Amino acid sequence: MSDTSKQDGALSQEELDELVASSDTGGRSPQGPVGTFILLVALVWSLFQLWIASPIPFMIGAGVFNDTEARSIHLAFALFLAFAAYPAARSPVQLGLAIGVPAMLAILFMVGAKDGVAVWWIPIPAILLIGAVFLGSPKDRIPPWEWALAVVGAAAALYLYFFYDGIATRVGAPIMQDYVVAVIGLMLLLEATRRSLGPALMIVATVFLAYTFLGPMMPGIIAHKGNSLSEVVNHQWITTEGVFGIALGVSTSFVFLFVLFGSLLDKAGAGNYFIQVAFSLMGHMRGGPAKAAVVSSAMTGLISGSSIANVVTTGTFTIPLMKRVGFSSEKAGAVEVASSVNGQIMPPVMGAAAFLMVEYVGIPYFDVVKHAFVPAVISYIALVYIVHLEAMKAGLEGLPRSYVPGPLLRRLVGTVFAIIVVCALSFAVYYGMGWIRPAFGSAAPYVIFLALTAVYVGLLWVASREEPLEMEDPDAPVTELSPPGPVVRTGLHFILPVVVLVWALMVDRLSPGLSAFWASAFMIFILVTQRPILAVMRGLGDTSTAFRAGFIDLIDGLVSGARNMIGIGIATATAGIIVGAVSQTGVGSALADVVEVLSGGNIMAILVLTAILSLILGMGLPTTANYIVVSALLAPVIVTLGQQNGLIVPLIAVHLFVFYFGIMADVTPPVGLASFAAAAVSGGDPIRTGAVAFFYSLRTAALPFLFIFNTELLLIGVNWFQGIFIFVVATVAMLLFAAATQGWFLARNRFYETIALLLIAFTLFRPGFWMDMVSAPFENVEPAAIAEAAMDVEPGENLRLTVDGLNSVGDPITFTALLPVGEGATGEDRLLASGLEYIVNPDSVLIDNVGFGSAAQTAGLDWDQTIQEVLVPVAQPSKYWMFIPALALLALVVMLQRGRSGRAQPVAA
Repeated sequence: MSDTSKQDGALSQEELDELVASSDTGGRSPQGPVGTFILLVALVWSLFQLWIASPIPFMIGAGVFNDTEARSIHLAFALFLAFAAYPAARSPVQLGLAIGVPAMLAILFMVGAKDGVAVWWIPIPAILLIGAVFLGSPKDRIPPWEWALAVVGAAAALYLYFFYDGIATRVGAPIMQDYVVAVIGLMLLLEATRRSLGPALMIVATVFLAYTFLGPMMPGIIAHKGNSLSEVVNHQWITTEGVFGIALGVSTSFVFLFVLFGSLLDKAGAGNYFIQVAFSLMGHMRGGPAKAAVVSSAMTGLISGSSIANVVTTGTFTIPLMKRVGFSSEKAGAVEVASSVNGQIMPPVMGAAAFLMVEYVGIPYFDVVKHAFVPAVISYIALVYIVHLEAMKAGLEGLPRSYVPGPLLRRLVGTVFAIIVVCALSFAVYYGMGWIRPAFGSAAPYVIFLALTAVYVGLLWVASREEPLEMEDPDAPVTELSPPGPVVRTGLHFILPVVVLVWALMVDRLSPGLSAFWASAFMIFILVTQRPILAVMRGLGDTSTAFRAGFIDLIDGLVSGARNMIGIGIATATAGIIVGAVSQTGVGSALADVVEVLSGGNIMAILVLTAILSLILGMGLPTTANYIVVSALLAPVIVTLGQQNGLIVPLIAVHLFVFYFGIMADVTPPVGLASFAAAAVSGGDPIRTGAVAFFYSLRTAALPFLFIFNTELLLIGVNWFQGIFIFVVATVAMLLFAAATQGWFLARNRFYETIALLLIAFTLFRPGFWMDMVSAPFENVEPAAIAEAAMDVEPGENLRLTVDGLNSVGDPITFTALLPVGEGATGEDRLLASGLEYIVNPDSVLIDNVGFGSAAQTAGLDWDQTIQEVLVPVAQPSKYWMFIPALALLALVVMLQRGRSGRAQPVAA
């Protein structure tokens, strides 16, 4: 950093690196043999994960691990590296937690011990752990007691691997050895959580453990019988219901490989390439550096799932350039925060929580990506537009270009030609692959690899004709921008591994883990070969040095990938404690009652409560842990209350809702970590940076509420043509929403114009809201006439039934069910084909039987429920007629603003 940057409060590059390390990879990096040993452990972890993800163990019949064994080894590596890489912070609060939590756990475990279980030994590990913290934890070396914590933590995790067969024979009846390992393991896991992720997740997990033991002492609405130490040990550590549950399984199977893929891509130079491409394409526009920051952050979302790492990686280059063209420190930092945080929602490589959705929702990863696509893309488009509005308000210009662009028509023709070429290549690849597989049989993978290699070498030849990209100094004066063509051509080969990943996920429909393995394997091939091949093509001759440099890049990438995974591995394991407590105590159903009372049964109120809870928890929890906690507690509640309010909410919509607000927590003051990182780069005030970033992120906060009520935004139940139409309309609506919230469209908004723009945006997003007022979408018929209603609709269409019944704990509930009507000659036959048998009484219609696995059972119907209301869909005018008054109102706003847009004066940035 330059002296000027330091004077305005920005951190140096070394300080920024330390900030990222302390947050993501561990703030302790000892030198010498100890440092080398830690790197070797991280390297072995990456190699282990590549091994279990590959098909090789199954091909050779050796080295195959079942899910529980793999999770055990995965957590062992994470715990060992957490104690080795993260020193114990010595602030008063952290020290208090390091002492208080083990002591509290020891008391809880002793209170919960029953049936003659010895308790005299339980305080010993707590005392030793507290003593290790008091002895100190330097940053430059690892003292013996820290080594002991690392080794014992890894051994506790490996217990399930080494004693797997014995544990399988005594599930539910732990022996003393199980007690000792589980108690020590839980204490060390929570201490590792405090070190690597901060105090919040440690506190939340400890509260849930306390709730598990102290159930009878809780307030009546959330009280339960309480669980013994035997039950907690068995549930949380010995089985796969708690720590070693689904969350850790997803971290083991999917997330590590994607994080590793991003790390390898970054070491190959893709991060710098994406930034340079974004600047060459957009740097000349109004507020060009800010727009380039948005685009580059969207692309580097492929590389890092960490908001802080994204901010610092791209921000060290983009923020100073934004300030240079006129953005204030706070606005420059806020743009970087708003764009970097959204990298986690950008398909095809989303944050770790997206892979958890695969397990929790029970749908393929392809469907998660499909549902997330439209909201993510329009969110980024809207952020580019927000930047444009800020530049217009302040009268900012872009960076100068070093070349004279051709006529607009020629550039448009060139763009169209490029799109046609890409489409032609896509069709050729798709149908070529379809021909290669049957033609070559078992040899097809080798043929495909040779074809990819040929394309790779060709793209390297193209890159060798251009000057290599260097990482530019953000503090050096930018006199002119390079032409985009040469910049784009220098790194086209970086797109190939992404193509491999997308192809494996979307076309071959391989598992996320196997898809990431093949993409990582091809990335390893690129890392090792790109330097030597480019050296030969450029005539440099020294291939041995180039090969060594490539091999060093590979080792660095493997080590970095493992160190980036420490926090995620620990977070998913600790979140498993919370999920285990929820399943063991039944607090989920109790919480549903609490939320229903607080919300008054109103679905909008519960959505707001869920959003607030996500933001509060996210102030200290990483996105992944936040998502696990809130989705485990509130996702089923939202679906249930939605049914009771007549709103059928798909489970994926609820989980994406929670995911979006978990990400928003990285922005929101007063603890928005990404905002603090951006302020460290810009030298601005972190709270003001977070406030502006939150204002910019209102578009991201609005989207979840919209797609809960209009699931077409998630491409649910639409075809390709409808999907394209929805994408275009939603993009326009989001741009108008951005214009309204920013107070500027073609000119500064007057208050009534802002209201009009919000109304137009809402209408474009949810035209059905107004059409349902004009023309009711359903006709209410008597329950006794349900057979006639079934004849009035086409087979496959839904009848909406309002039903009275009992919930899982025997309390009466009323809910709405969608019953798809089956084939049949009569209404009774159609209902029977749907799995529904009923009895018509004089005063009610009672469900007599529901077919196992039928559509009726899937809809939530069960015997002895009473049908209170039958709603039959009726012909309704197209909801898109509502676009006409909305567009007319938009034309009026445009006419009003055009009259004064030329007189509008820039305002200060």
